[in-house]
Amino acid sequence: MATKKADGKVLAQNKKASHDYFIEETYEAGLVLTGTEIKSLRAGKANIGDSFSTIRNGEAFVHNMHISPFEQGNRSNPEDPTRTRKLLLKKVQIAKMLGQAKQEGYTLVPLKVYIRNGYAKLLIGIGKGKKQYDKRESAAKKDAQRDIQRALREKQKVAR
Repeated sequence: MATKKADGKVLAQNKKASHDYFIEETYEAGLVLTGTEIKSLRAGKANIGDSFSTIRNGEAFVHNMHISPFEQGNRSNPEDPTRTRKLLLKKVQIAKMLGQAKQEGYTLVPLKVYIRNGYAKLLIGIGKGKKQYDKRESAAKKDAQRDIQRALREKQKVAR
């Protein structure tokens, strides 16, 4: 019996999520996809920049996740590339996520899509929205850190 390796290759990432939200907790969810969608996803034809997650009737869903139709696909290609897709989570996880997301200012944010053990996974974060001054503060910290790293590199060059 062949074993599936854990490759964990990141296929799509929401880079604006860390800029717009304080991510407090993350959950790993499986994705319900069609055969041609997983082929397209493995080819890296996915975008989760505008996507968001919801919980309805005890089930979790991701909306606006764009997976381009597979080029060599047939009639089983889904017509809508941004269709709502179901997420596979345990009931306890869904209940916990729902409790946290109901709090004022919290939301469910898709962070990245990757393959683990041959299955497509979506990393979902519980995020609290940043205010404008928080965004400026985190940008200033990032700039300061970059300046420190640059100075250290230059100092190491001179020492050689």
